[in-house]
Amino acid sequence: MKQFEVPSLIGDDHNLEIRFPEAESNLDQDAEWFEARLGGEWRRYRIHDYDQVYMIPGLYECVVYRALKCNSPVKVTQLLVEALNDDEVSPKTLRVLDFGAGNGMEGPELQNIGVDHVVGADIIEEGKISTERDRGWAYADYLVDDFTKLTPENEKRLRGHKLNAMTVVAALGFGDIPTKAFAKAIDVLDTPAYIAFNIKEDFVQDRDESGFAEMLRELAREDVLRTHAYRRYRHRFSSSGKPLYYGAMVVTKQKEIPKRFLQSHAST
Repeated sequence: MKQFEVPSLIGDDHNLEIRFPEAESNLDQDAEWFEARLGGEWRRYRIHDYDQVYMIPGLYECVVYRALKCNSPVKVTQLLVEALNDDEVSPKTLRVLDFGAGNGMEGPELQNIGVDHVVGADIIEEGKISTERDRGWAYADYLVDDFTKLTPENEKRLRGHKLNAMTVVAALGFGDIPTKAFAKAIDVLDTPAYIAFNIKEDFVQDRDESGFAEMLRELAREDVLRTHAYRRYRHRFSSSGKPLYYGAMVVTKQKEIPKRFLQSHAST
């Protein structure tokens, strides 16, 4: 086991002890695990067990951002800034939906570039609880709902924010956000809108089985989305120390998604 003592990002007033399996383990990304020493005993968690990990202040940040060197919020936000600069658009004009917001790591990055209005959304209540606990100041609102069956009340609430941009960071491609949910999130945005997201490179290639590659191609054929920028980069290291490569993308929503498209993805 590889063991670390990592300063907490929450207050930086204590250290957390964590350890990972040996490099030979070669776990799939959605099966990766670690152990943390809490209350004098070692406890094991999957990295993707967000509902459990988020509830321990600083644990997700220590594991994913400090030990495994995740830099996706920075990379996705940088690419969004480049797209805005190309179009001579000020970040201050953006009203952003941070979709799949989790514990709110993207909100401060958006504030750092000058965005004043960020709305978070996630499917698990623990995401909202941990965001309000640690970074509530970065969000004007945060709602919990399943976007494959978004309630009329929450859809009205979202549309009331007049959202003209969306970020989706480290939340696509492993079943956390189905294609139908992603399409619905695009649907609630005003037109035009900027959409900045990242996804593991396998999920935007021809061998992709998640449906994202085909959905993006279909929305491009419908002239709903226009690709603005794409960049391959190292998302983070795996728990066994191998680099994991993602693609960051910025697209613009050019027109409303046809209702028939939303209906055709109703079961995906």
